Amino acid sequence: MEHGYFEARHGNVATPGTRILAVAPPGLPFPFGHEPAMTLVHNFLVTGILAMVFGLFIVIWAVCFVHRRYGAAALFLLSIILLLVGGGFGPMSLLITAFIAAAWIGNPLGWWRAHLPANFRRLLAVLWSWFFLAALFWVPIEFALGYILGLKNDPNRSLTSLNLILSYPLLLFFLLTLVTSFAREAGRQVALNPTT
Repeated sequence: MEHGYFEARHGNVATPGTRILAVAPPGLPFPFGHEPAMTLVHNFLVTGILAMVFGLFIVIWAVCFVHRRYGAAALFLLSIILLLVGGGFGPMSLLITAFIAAAWIGNPLGWWRAHLPANFRRLLAVLWSWFFLAALFWVPIEFALGYILGLKNDPNRSLTSLNLILSYPLLLFFLLTLVTSFAREAGRQVALNPTT
């Protein structure tokens, strides 16, 4: 939805092509702060509105319907549509992680119980909330660090080591949140049915 907001601010003008920058240079002061995206709709205003609408659909689906039959598949489909209408490349890492988690909703996690010692599973389960919070707050932290460190974004999409250092922790936090959530759910399943 954030990409869509900045795309709509460009106004009713044509995009320069399929690959766009949602934020006009110099961009926001965090890695990839020009918010690269792609769109099949070659109008910034329409692209922005579609990105915000499909972003909202994803939020509603994730909150209300993802646990239902075909919920994960619908989340995946909405994510692909969002990618194609200006939702950005970065959010896809979060949506892929969410799709993997959604695909396992309601399924037994026997592998986790069989291959991870109970104490290690409990440790991972405790760490889940910390990794979730780290993933949730990393973008505002990036933004603040970008201001403090005077990070500038190159509209030509070149990367600096600082860009990479500040952006990769978010992907790591997504993955660690996913892994620890499986351990947490496996522990919950054992608590509900200790004989399995």
